Amino acid sequence: MNRFLILMFSLCAIGVSAQYDTISLRNPSFEDNPRKGGYYNNTAADQANNIKHWFDCGVFNFRQETAPDIHPSDYWSNTKQPSDGQTYLGMVTRDNDSWESVSQDLETPLKAGQCYSFSVELSKSERYISGSRLNESDKPNYNYTTPTVFRLWGGYSHCGTVELLAESTPVNNSAWKTYTFKLSPKANYRYITFEAFYKVPVVFPYNGHILIDNCSDIIQIDCDDELLVMVEEPETKLPPHKRVKQKKKPTTRKNTKSDNNTTVAASKPSKKILNLDRNKIRKGQTIEIQNLYFRADKTSIDTDSYEVLDEVYDFLSTNVDIVIEIGGHTNGVPPHDYCDSLSTDRAKVVAEYLVEKGIPEQRLQYKGYGKRKSIASNLTKEGRKKNQRVEIKILSIG
Repeated sequence: MNRFLILMFSLCAIGVSAQYDTISLRNPSFEDNPRKGGYYNNTAADQANNIKHWFDCGVFNFRQETAPDIHPSDYWSNTKQPSDGQTYLGMVTRDNDSWESVSQDLETPLKAGQCYSFSVELSKSERYISGSRLNESDKPNYNYTTPTVFRLWGGYSHCGTVELLAESTPVNNSAWKTYTFKLSPKANYRYITFEAFYKVPVVFPYNGHILIDNCSDIIQIDCDDELLVMVEEPETKLPPHKRVKQKKKPTTRKNTKSDNNTTVAASKPSKKILNLDRNKIRKGQTIEIQNLYFRADKTSIDTDSYEVLDEVYDFLSTNVDIVIEIGGHTNGVPPHDYCDSLSTDRAKVVAEYLVEKGIPEQRLQYKGYGKRKSIASNLTKEGRKKNQRVEIKILSIG
């Protein structure tokens, strides 16, 4: 009933007409047998961890971790009751830079250039007690209650994260509340992925969780429509005339830098960052690209990084006889496969940026070293932060 009321209000508020598409999700309230997500057993499908009509992305991303949970059954000391139906989904972020997500294929695709409205009820529990693979020796249990964000991705396959279509504010409410999003896909997507993720920017990965229930249909709207952003508790539903429009506030970017996914507080420099000087460099020398930030989708370069990358471009375009290698490095927490892929992809996008600016491809090489060339201890947050870096290596001069 709750989901129906949300849907009906959305239809009335935004004037959806009969010719517009409505995409219904299967099992929108995550109805299934309550259970703790188990460890993956290395089979091709790991069907035991999948929730009815939802695909668990952990089978692709973090096979060393456990799968998402179906509540309620007092798992992890969480006693919250569902907002709709009998059960709901719980997903976590972890301090070892892993997180949970689920995916579903749509009956009809989201279409490029169209706009859609989507609502979901989100919450968090005051207690979500579990261990930490990263800090097992410190203490046996942690309360996974640092506020986490909800993300919705569009993709071309299960768990594909091609375009981030929606992201909530950090969910810190202990009562169920409705979050409404406007989706504006730039391509056609047959798959969507729900993801629990860290608040961005954040200095280090952390233990957090998010509870998800009562998803609405995905409803096509006019792109000029201004959505009513509903944030309400089911116990005290607001009548339509008291639901207020909330316009998007301009965001103020805080420059930060994370372990493997985010950003270091730094003000905009007024002079050269790297201060590259041909007379002071030598063949074989490595230079860290400081103030290089990546978005939390792991590989996209943040716009705040353009200044230092343009400095590298200026240096290379002036010194046309210099060839460099771009090397990506991670901290030592995730498994090798993950670190190798992440470091290679980040080195690659830096090289692609310089090529697009005009540096010939033959003067650029890129390589991901993963976690094999640490420059500090991975036992401390400061050390892991130093290990997470991108460098340029001078391969030849003249």
